[in-house]
Amino acid sequence: MQKLFTQSKKFPFCKTNNLFGLVLMLIICVLVGFSFKPFPKTGQPNIVIIFADDMGYGDISALNPLSKISTPAIDDLVKNGISFQNAHASASVCTPSRYGLLTGRYAFRTPKASRGIGGFTPSVIEKDRLTIAGILKKAGYTTAITGKWHLGLDWATKDNKEAQLSSTGYSNVDYSSPVKAGPNDFGFDYSYIHPASLDIPPYVFLENGKVVDNEIGLTTDVYPIRKENTAFSWDKKHSDDKAVYWEKGVWWRLGEMSASFRVEECLETIVNQGENFIDQQSAEKPFFLYMPLTGPHTPWLPSDENKGKSGAGLYGDFAMDIDQVVARIKSKLEAEGLLENTLIIFSSDNGAYWPAEEILLHGHDSNKGSRGQKGDVWNGGHRVPLIMSWPDGIKKSNTYEGLVSLTDIYATVAAMTGVEIPVGEAIDSKAFIPVLSGDMSFQTRDNMVHQSSGGMYAITSGAWKYIDGLGSGGFTFPTNLTPEPNGPKGQLYQLSEDPLESENLFATYPEMIPSLKKQLDAIKNKEK
Repeated sequence: MQKLFTQSKKFPFCKTNNLFGLVLMLIICVLVGFSFKPFPKTGQPNIVIIFADDMGYGDISALNPLSKISTPAIDDLVKNGISFQNAHASASVCTPSRYGLLTGRYAFRTPKASRGIGGFTPSVIEKDRLTIAGILKKAGYTTAITGKWHLGLDWATKDNKEAQLSSTGYSNVDYSSPVKAGPNDFGFDYSYIHPASLDIPPYVFLENGKVVDNEIGLTTDVYPIRKENTAFSWDKKHSDDKAVYWEKGVWWRLGEMSASFRVEECLETIVNQGENFIDQQSAEKPFFLYMPLTGPHTPWLPSDENKGKSGAGLYGDFAMDIDQVVARIKSKLEAEGLLENTLIIFSSDNGAYWPAEEILLHGHDSNKGSRGQKGDVWNGGHRVPLIMSWPDGIKKSNTYEGLVSLTDIYATVAAMTGVEIPVGEAIDSKAFIPVLSGDMSFQTRDNMVHQSSGGMYAITSGAWKYIDGLGSGGFTFPTNLTPEPNGPKGQLYQLSEDPLESENLFATYPEMIPSLKKQLDAIKNKEK
């Protein structure tokens, strides 16, 4: 301040005998001080990403007053952190969404990563790709994953051919040999994973690339295919007659399973491993823990404690288990004296798989405020809950309404930890550091590309969303529609006025289509 007041040549009104000038300069300095909100200098925070599987924005009671699911632990993150109202996964289905989170890139830039995959698919992350775990290792972090991988593994096989599943339920995988490529090859110091979704074989855990229990049998050795009271529902279409199917939401496909593996215990095992990792950390060195959970994705197998407790059936009960995971991890961090300087990020890989039948049955809208569901190109497919809590760094509860992609987490944590992102990495990631500093007016991005499970693309740009096709592009019927003669060839919605994407304005504003399609194509064709 003294230096500013003595710069009379630059500010001729700032003379000590000029009371007006003194007061005016003081006001300017105060205004400048209020407008600049530096990021808290608390040192490198620990970072924990708790990544739910198929959990909708409307499942969280703090974000949806009409939710039939109680989520007190996640609500507490909202109360003490920042909730993002307009956050989106980079795709509407598992694998491409996870690729986007870990690499900061849209999955369509790598064709292998742009679709849902099985448990025997080779790695879809390119060799030498620098993931968010890799960038944090460069910053001095200890990195770990405990949970669902679903980004492919390079399995060792008995016949030296590519891993594949036969109609018998058995594969050619050599479970006694370590995988040739997995999480430890993409920046993780420690990994304890299930290969894919919990309804997809093989049903095994791998620790640092090695199968924990290589005594292998079939799921049907332990679980009967049907129960006496089995009644099929809408989700039966995802499994064949060889799959275990007990009731709606409780099913998994035929395949190999470790002798000690139990489907109903998978989530608990993942959480235990996450807690064990935290137990080994200290305040002396920062750590990154990525916990991609296997729920509330099918099979819906809630704990006895929560079964029947929600108003949204087995799915809602299972979502309550996910809330308890958040409570346990937060409690563990606090017990170890690590909570205050830990950034906890809670999100989901895509919208909930919650069709209209379930909304009507339970009076619960998992994808509150959005049209469609998991897999769809509409917002219900890719809009996700995103909540960040960090006691040392985020001092005030806030709600951010700006457009954000899960790909943006990469650039944000890189900026937080002071690591420069190499050229060619995380090209679809935009840092939102000012938001964490309390600036809710900051604009993270002005557009975002969306990808459905069926390969339909859309772009949100400002108040508008253009979809390059007709139909949901995903799980909601109809998936694809052939344009009628002289009818619209795509979809156009004014999200600021129509957040439910209910009125297609393609024919009303034809002049907008070329520029939006040009934006979409330019991003899709951006140099990789």
